[in-house]
Amino acid sequence: MRKLIVTGVIAAAAAGAGFQWWSKQPITPASAPVIPFAIAQGTGVAGAAQQMSTAGVPVNPFLFGVLARVTGKASQIKAGSYELKPDTSPRRLLSQLVRGEFAQESLTIIEGWTFRQMRQAIDTAPNLKHETAKLSDQELLAKVDADFKAPEGLFFPDTYLFAKGASDLSIYKQAHEMMMKRLKAAWDKRDPGLPYTDPYQALIMASLVEKETGQKSERSMIAGVFVNRLKAGMLLQTDPTVIYGMGNKYDGKIRKKDLETDTPYNTYTRPGLPPTPIALPGVQSLAAATAPAKTEALYFVSRGDGTSHFSVNLSEHNKAVNQYQRNQAPQ
Repeated sequence: MRKLIVTGVIAAAAAGAGFQWWSKQPITPASAPVIPFAIAQGTGVAGAAQQMSTAGVPVNPFLFGVLARVTGKASQIKAGSYELKPDTSPRRLLSQLVRGEFAQESLTIIEGWTFRQMRQAIDTAPNLKHETAKLSDQELLAKVDADFKAPEGLFFPDTYLFAKGASDLSIYKQAHEMMMKRLKAAWDKRDPGLPYTDPYQALIMASLVEKETGQKSERSMIAGVFVNRLKAGMLLQTDPTVIYGMGNKYDGKIRKKDLETDTPYNTYTRPGLPPTPIALPGVQSLAAATAPAKTEALYFVSRGDGTSHFSVNLSEHNKAVNQYQRNQAPQ
């Protein structure tokens, strides 16, 4: 009897050691592909183990259930979409399910996009739950608690991570919160004497800067020119605002008649800033709008290579226009 007891103790210890060893070994090797799987709502540990097995996760369902129970985590598994990555052990996999480390997707919102382009990107993004596609812009603003009349410019362009199956509203909320945070940070550091009455006007200016140049190094100079023109009571005369005001009528070309056709956004016909932003500005354009370059320049014209020539008077500017953009109207 004593021998049987000793044998049983040894066997139990060996089984326990073996179980511990198993729980720490990779389920799949480093060269294996990622295996996606999902745990349904209301699923217990046995059901979760079976759903993983059905999805192709090669973990022993019985042993995984034992692991969950002996660690006291059997009732803590969260439903959602997951991925089994190479070299993941059963113990690490259980931790993922308990912590809700869902499979991550990403969506990139590009600097300079309009809000319409942002909505199109979100509406067509896979792995999102599309709950806002049928909402009007005003309804969407209400959903994200945005205290503004128009959505343009209110969302920060960046790459956003989300769990598979997450609501697309979460992207809008993240992007709006980030823009408000970035705008506040820029406004709090703003230069004195800027011709803006509030942060929203700085946001409008940042959107103009964003659309006027792709050269990061020139953004503060562009902002400096616009600020100088506002202070001098000059029209801003920036083509991107005209294009924005044309809406769907814009066919890729801007003509003299377009510059002369009045819209709320035509800065050739109306003084001051346009009524709203015209795009989604990035952090560098926000910084440029609130801390523009100290310059006497009042004009700029594209050289055709992505850079601009800046001028302090109209005579110099006209010469630059003739040199770089013959027969084009001055900005």
